[in-house]
Amino acid sequence: MWKNLAINYNMKNLLLFAFIIFSLINCKKKTKFIENEIQKNQIVIGQIDSIYSEILGESRELWIHIPERVKDVKSDKNKYPVLYLLDGPSKFNSVTGIVEHLSRNFIVPEMIIVGITNTNRTLDFTPPKAGHVTISKNGIQNPSGGGNSFFGFMEKELIPYIEKNYSASKYRTFVGHSLGGLSVVNALVNRQELFNNYIAIDPSLWWDNRAFLNLADSIISVEKFDNKALYVGVANTLETGIEPKLNIDKILNDDIPDTPSHFHIKSILQFVNSLDTKKDNKLQFDWKYYPKDNHGSIPLITEYDGLRFLFSWYELKNVKGLILEKSKLNTQEILNIINNHYAVASDKLGQEMKPPERLIKLIGNAFMSSKRPNKAKALFLLNINNYPKSTDAFETMGNCYIQLSDTLNAIKTFKKGLDIGENKALKEKLHKLINHN
Repeated sequence: MWKNLAINYNMKNLLLFAFIIFSLINCKKKTKFIENEIQKNQIVIGQIDSIYSEILGESRELWIHIPERVKDVKSDKNKYPVLYLLDGPSKFNSVTGIVEHLSRNFIVPEMIIVGITNTNRTLDFTPPKAGHVTISKNGIQNPSGGGNSFFGFMEKELIPYIEKNYSASKYRTFVGHSLGGLSVVNALVNRQELFNNYIAIDPSLWWDNRAFLNLADSIISVEKFDNKALYVGVANTLETGIEPKLNIDKILNDDIPDTPSHFHIKSILQFVNSLDTKKDNKLQFDWKYYPKDNHGSIPLITEYDGLRFLFSWYELKNVKGLILEKSKLNTQEILNIINNHYAVASDKLGQEMKPPERLIKLIGNAFMSSKRPNKAKALFLLNINNYPKSTDAFETMGNCYIQLSDTLNAIKTFKKGLDIGENKALKEKLHKLINHN
């Protein structure tokens, strides 16, 4: 049976598959940087977990990253958005680094990252098609079209497991590259309930002679995608000698040879070009062509740009404008801007999102540096109200009282901080204040 199916397999798709496999050879290498437990003199970015799937009939290894500041993810009362990452081992380091960098700078929220390993990515990532067969690099014939089963595994087993064991919220982002990007688009059009955000990195929309692409386009034309966002990165897979500057009309009108690599990029451009014309489906959509990146190099830059787009509403804009000495904003107006912004972010995430303690501290310290302690005091009080178990919040408030020449309240505040927990710097400041007086 398989032999006959393989013979009938469309030659263009075989060449395309070979093109994708060749581009992804480096992605197959499994990183050594992840460790099961923290050991001396090691930098640990995640932990390995696993789950047995009754649906898939096998165990799947999971690469898990939790926000740096979280001491115990199972007891942490906060809930964190989750990024589900296909081809986990090959993409884990880059996505983890990007999320940590952006969240540390208050551009995206802190997130849990779940890297999913695969035993047969072609089977997992492709939509159903009866009798569809692909050939792996070692010549063994592999079935495809297991996308529905894979989504069943995610919906009924993986997502519930993560949300039970890892302080995970129900706000989810789905990221995939190549055939994984095909899976991301498939989830958007056929399993809307699973995810809020989608990043499709140079997706293999040529699959099945564009049969799924045409189906997806028809669904996106009639369905509504409220509160859904998609970012697509397009690599330069034009062959050498073809002008790298993108000309959508020229490429889509077949003015270039229809080689496998061109069929790949033409399929993606057909998709994004069509999405650009669909303004009534409420999908938040953007895409970008990366002329200097090929199919293998595009993931890193698309992951970064994609997260910036998907969470463009999260960052508190114009912080410098809040702290400028010439600003005419009074203290209450500044608090209103901050609280209103994070109220919107809370609504987006479906959970309370308090202004980040470190961000408010930075703004307050800026007011302290410019000798405006009354504005700083209001911000530090906001932190104490939002983070009453933080010794650091009481330390910064105590510093503010010192600048206000209110020694009595500074001492009281430092003592309250020490009642919460050990803080060497706070203890030293309290000791100096008491001895000085």
